[in-house]
Amino acid sequence: MKKQDFNFLKELVETPSPSGYEQPAQRVIKRQLEGVANDLKTDVMGNLIARLDGQGGAKIMLAGHCDEIGFMVQYVDDLGFIYFGAIGGIDPHLSPGQRVQIHTAQGDVPGVIGKKAIHLIEPKDRENVIKLKQQFIDIGCSNRSEVEKLIQIGDPVTFAVGVQTLQNNRATSRAFDDKMGAFIVTEVMKKVKISGKIDSDLYTVSTVQEEIGLRGAVTSSYDVNPDVGIVVEVTHATDYPDVEQSAIGRVEIGKGPVLARGANINPKLFKLLVDTAAAEKIPVQIIGLPRAAGNDTNVMQLSRGGVATALLGIPLRYMHTPVETLSLSDLDQAIKLLVAVVKRIKADTSFIPE
Repeated sequence: MKKQDFNFLKELVETPSPSGYEQPAQRVIKRQLEGVANDLKTDVMGNLIARLDGQGGAKIMLAGHCDEIGFMVQYVDDLGFIYFGAIGGIDPHLSPGQRVQIHTAQGDVPGVIGKKAIHLIEPKDRENVIKLKQQFIDIGCSNRSEVEKLIQIGDPVTFAVGVQTLQNNRATSRAFDDKMGAFIVTEVMKKVKISGKIDSDLYTVSTVQEEIGLRGAVTSSYDVNPDVGIVVEVTHATDYPDVEQSAIGRVEIGKGPVLARGANINPKLFKLLVDTAAAEKIPVQIIGLPRAAGNDTNVMQLSRGGVATALLGIPLRYMHTPVETLSLSDLDQAIKLLVAVVKRIKADTSFIPE
């Protein structure tokens, strides 16, 4: 990955954007697309929709959601400890002992999610998970009045970790799910713009509120009304200990993006992706999806009269943790594949199953 592309990815992933609070991340993406897209707008939900005009062919929509899991301030006790609720799928095992940032109108306030020291916990209770409603944030204040001068009820909270590179072109961070998807579709539009004219009108959408119910994809799909839709998401890697490959499939980071097959996926669009990958010598992996996808593909397919949809996944280890891990090469290969697919879709390309 080129240094300038990595810097964009890093800035995007590290910019806080829990569901419902996505606009800081959307502003990062918007700066990348100004001067690239023919039209760039934010809708009332907060989705960022970019359009690149083609020759009047099909409407293609590429979507990745920019919201991340996090917390929300809900209560401050008299001693100045802050109680919080989950935004999205938080694992209560992981939060005690973590550093966090509370994102306020005046700026970020650092804190820690405290817990009783193991020395003070009865042996019989040490294996129990502390319920999220019993966990609290300590920002160093002595009472509620001090806290309330700094934060407000409803302020979002994220883990205080960012992007770090690992060996073998791999990286770890919170919030790769799915800001790396928003990064990919943004990079695709930039590269399609450079490559010259395309038959189709290309829409790239950084959707919101996926983690709490696919909400932004519902409204943006209705607005764009695409003929073809491809969602870029994370998918569970199965190449690390204690993961049951037989339940998901063989998915390895660094072996290329993952194409899903199943009822959510248009068979002709799937074949186009597979054929394009073969022609461009792009490695891909395939998984079966025997039920409706739990991501934006689900609602995009069912928008209006129906959309020819596909799901392109990036293998991810340790999903919904502060140490999500992926291969940067998989992102590069996904961008290359999507650019090639967009250019292959012509005005007369049919995706009606036969």
